[in-house]
Amino acid sequence: MNSTNFRMPARRLATVAAATALAAGPAALGGASAAHATGEQGRASAVVLRTGLDVSLLGKTANVPLAVALNEVEAPRSARKTALTATLDGVDGGRPFNVLAAETADAKATVTDGTAEATTELAHAKVHVPGLPLLSLIEIEGVTSKATCEAGKTPTASSNLLGAVTVLGKKVTVTAGGPTDVKVPGVGEVRLDLSTNATTSRTAAATALQLRVSVDPLKLGVAAVEGTLTLAKATCEAPPAPTASAAPPAEAKPQGEVKTQGGPAKEAGLAETGGGSLTPYLAGGALVLLVAGGAAAATARRRS
Repeated sequence: MNSTNFRMPARRLATVAAATALAAGPAALGGASAAHATGEQGRASAVVLRTGLDVSLLGKTANVPLAVALNEVEAPRSARKTALTATLDGVDGGRPFNVLAAETADAKATVTDGTAEATTELAHAKVHVPGLPLLSLIEIEGVTSKATCEAGKTPTASSNLLGAVTVLGKKVTVTAGGPTDVKVPGVGEVRLDLSTNATTSRTAAATALQLRVSVDPLKLGVAAVEGTLTLAKATCEAPPAPTASAAPPAEAKPQGEVKTQGGPAKEAGLAETGGGSLTPYLAGGALVLLVAGGAAAATARRRS
């Protein structure tokens, strides 16, 4: 009876311990090599019109900031807006003041797998500022801008002016070589910069038109306007490039006349000395069985 009670636990203990030793080793090894993804995304933004103007009313007794953004969108979450007018309250005797009207005003920003992109399009548009209700600050037939940022590639930015441009009632020729100054006596002056594009290793920005405005009709001080105005801007930031997995070390090649001794390597994954990826676990299991068997043998001797 006693012999059976001692022998059965010893055998079971040996079997369970060996199985545990063999199973735990590979599992622990797999856990140590787990990788984690960052999940970081790119960014994109687009805007058809943005103003940063200060409006002085009644001889500068009242200052009103004219801050308007038309069809401004941002991503990672893809977005698109196509509103055709932008208005401002509080600068025209309490009536809504129409800053921009267009036949086409489209802004789009998207972020997909590995790519961030923004585009804008503005066509047949007129921009007005307070103090000049009947005269457009600028009229354009069309402008576009686009910024594309792809992981691991050089970002791109481009913008185009399509058709004629009229500033304060005067048709002008705008070039990318430098700013264009337009001065109208008794009205004011406007400086235009065409196609301001910039890129870095991961970002891009494209602006079709940038205006510096100074308007004070007949110097009456009824409505003086100073500041900047941006038309058709697109920006993006690329997601991080995927990290390449580490390559296995290259096998050393024999130098000079030195030749490899012995036969070809065995395909079993073990060196000729017997080492391999499972060797430590097999050895550990065998040791557990040996110790357990010795304990059982010693118990049997004491019983006899």
